[in-house]
Amino acid sequence: MSRLVRIHEAAEAEINEAANFYDLASPGLGSEFLDEIERTIRSISEFPEAGPLVRAHVRKRTVARFPYSLVYAVRPDEIRILAVAHHKRRPFYWRGRR
Repeated sequence: MSRLVRIHEAAEAEINEAANFYDLASPGLGSEFLDEIERTIRSISEFPEAGPLVRAHVRKRTVARFPYSLVYAVRPDEIRILAVAHHKRRPFYWRGRR
């Protein structure tokens, strides 16, 4: 059973920034990045407990082909994407997000 997934506004901005970056680097690559983000979100929705825990109720799932992970909180009524975190930048910068 899939759960409702909501994306934190800061995570939405991170998705858009990364897609724009990839499109500037190579036209069409931003769309491929967005496709992988969508695929990862679907997988999280179907199997939320599959991602390893990084904090109490926060998990992460790696995005295929790109150096990003989706950081998400599993809640009783929804899954909340807290961050789209680049693997080489500021670990745990998203801690204050709810």
